[in-house]
Amino acid sequence: MRRVTVFDYGAGNLHSLVKALAGPDVVVRVETDPASALDGDALVLPGVGAFGAAAERLAPGRAAMAAALEAGLPCLGICLGMQLLFDGSDEGSGEGLGVIPGRVRRLTSARVPHIGWNALEGIAGGEEDALLAAAPLDVVYYAHSYVCAPRTGETVRAWTDVDGDRFPALVRRGRTVGVQFHPEKSSSAGVRFVHAFLASIPAAA
Repeated sequence: MRRVTVFDYGAGNLHSLVKALAGPDVVVRVETDPASALDGDALVLPGVGAFGAAAERLAPGRAAMAAALEAGLPCLGICLGMQLLFDGSDEGSGEGLGVIPGRVRRLTSARVPHIGWNALEGIAGGEEDALLAAAPLDVVYYAHSYVCAPRTGETVRAWTDVDGDRFPALVRRGRTVGVQFHPEKSSSAGVRFVHAFLASIPAAA
């Protein structure tokens, strides 16, 4: 069995995400305390809410969570959850986890927020991420106004483009993965991506 914890910032309905994560060999629980959220085989940071409010909820356990991810706790950050992996955001005050160096900026496209389906671009000449190799994605669903700007490009595993504004769609550092899109809302292909992440988690004894 794999024990997966969804950290709830108190910002939205997590039903579709919990449903996508659920499986016969997966136990999913939702936790509002950031320190208690580390008691599991993997952590999921969901994608609903504003950075400042989420960072405030994260603050009491920020150092412990960052240390756990640095030590190898598998983590999937979705949309806002991906942005919390970075140092900070132009959207609001508070610190992110700083696991991926960089900052979150406002989307510069003509359409803000960006809501809807958009193509996923792999890295030309680069190695395909293991999750995309296991669960290929073509178009995925987005709902956001802010995007991530890593300090270096080596963490980026896929890109997307909206009205000429190109930004990371998927980042990875070790076992920490962030996606700007919502896999739980990206039809069956997105759910397969979530299950590929779950399959990469070492099973508990």
